[in-house]
Amino acid sequence: MAKNTLSSRFRKVDIDEFDENKFVDEQEEAAELQGPDGAEVESLLRQYPSRRGDMMTAFHVALRNPPVNTKNAVVKERAQAIVLRVLTSFRSSEIETAVRSLDRNGVDLLMKYIYRGFEKPTENSSVILLQWHEKAFAVGGLGSIVRVLTARKTV
Repeated sequence: MAKNTLSSRFRKVDIDEFDENKFVDEQEEAAELQGPDGAEVESLLRQYPSRRGDMMTAFHVALRNPPVNTKNAVVKERAQAIVLRVLTSFRSSEIETAVRSLDRNGVDLLMKYIYRGFEKPTENSSVILLQWHEKAFAVGGLGSIVRVLTARKTV
C-alpha cells in the first residue's frame, strides 16, 4: 500500500482540460458569422418601392441565419432589429404571402421573432406584429406557438 494515500494533490488536476469533446464557447470569433446580413437586407429594403420581389428576398435573407445557439446578447439584439425592420416594412396585404412562403421551421422562427418583438415594443410595432402573428398562426397553427414557448423555457 502506498505511503501517501491521504494526499490530495491529485485533486488539483482538471481532467476536463484533456477531454477531446470539451465544449468551447467562442462567441467573439463567431459573432460576425451569426445572424442575418444587415447590409444585404438594407440594400434590398432600399430597392423595395421599385421592385416588389426584393421585399420577399429581404424577408428570407433576414430569417436565413438566426443566432439561435449563441449566448451573445448583442448578436441576438442585432438580428431582432433587422427582422423587425423587415417586418415593419411590409404592407398588410403582402404579409400572408410572405408567411405562406415559409416552411414549418420558418414559421416557428418567425413566431420567435414576433414574441421577442412583443417583449420590447417600439413605436407602432405591436400593431404590425399582431398582424404578422395572426397570419403566422393561420399557417403554423397552435403547434407553432407551443413549440416557440417551450423552446423559450428550456433555454
